[in-house]
Amino acid sequence: MNVIQTELPEVLIIEPKMFGDTRGFFFETYQFPRYAELGVSRPFIQDNMSRSTRGVLRGLHLQNPVTQGKLVTALRGTVLDVAVDVRVGSPNFGRHVAVELSEENRRQFWVPRGFAHGFVVLSETADFFYKCDDLYSPKDEVSIRWNDPAIGIDWGIEKPSLSAKDAEASLLADVKNLPVYGQI
Repeated sequence: MNVIQTELPEVLIIEPKMFGDTRGFFFETYQFPRYAELGVSRPFIQDNMSRSTRGVLRGLHLQNPVTQGKLVTALRGTVLDVAVDVRVGSPNFGRHVAVELSEENRRQFWVPRGFAHGFVVLSETADFFYKCDDLYSPKDEVSIRWNDPAIGIDWGIEKPSLSAKDAEASLLADVKNLPVYGQI
């Protein structure tokens, strides 16, 4: 597999090694020892999948104090996926990394604990898969406004389709329940 370091040291882009012929393709989507070498060492205990249509934006989400790391990929279609460092005291607080994930490039994106996560669908539809290293905890969920000017994400879309929760999300500066750098 090929690992691409990003501007945020903990956030990784992973390109699994593909094997293909006229019958189709095969690739290993996860193997604990290989990912542990990269620092992705907590066991995954919950898998999630969503299907969305063009222009749907999900995020920015995280949990605290019950945090989650997420290994994500697009199984079908194309998305722009984003991770934002929201750990109070981090030297990269408020900075983000964006990557295109698609069924063609088969890239995976590691979003560590303490980072907000979101994506927008660029194709007609997209099936999006998440491996999570802790359970979903609704009482610990935090939402940050997708278009917060302090974060400055270029989603490539002006009027996305949002859930009510995402439409009403707070600016990062107004969120009180953020994880603390070095304590996750």
